[in-house]
Amino acid sequence: MSKNEFICDCNVIHRDVVDNTIKNLPESEIFYKLAEFFKILGDTTRVKILFALDQNEMCVCDIANVLGMSKSSISHQLGTLRRSGIVKCRKEGKEVFYMLDDEHVKEVFEIGMEHIEHRK
Repeated sequence: MSKNEFICDCNVIHRDVVDNTIKNLPESEIFYKLAEFFKILGDTTRVKILFALDQNEMCVCDIANVLGMSKSSISHQLGTLRRSGIVKCRKEGKEVFYMLDDEHVKEVFEIGMEHIEHRK
């Protein structure tokens, strides 16, 4: 496969495709937020936490035990995930339970897992 195989060497512009794409182009702020969303997911510990929370809602102690990490480390990462709108929590007495924020987060995570597992 040569280096230039993927370079378009024609001068034809598919005006309808270009115009349609420009018409549907979101504002830059949307791209910034989407990049931040994926950046947050770009950490192994946070992805492991998402896996645990995809299975069940859990408290910090339970997540720490599943991952073999300190409660402090888990709390720090949960704070990042919470501020980013990826996880949410609910209080039950003195306990705080964490869960994925919504079905969108669940779907993105599960589709990502499926993609990786099928590429083995």
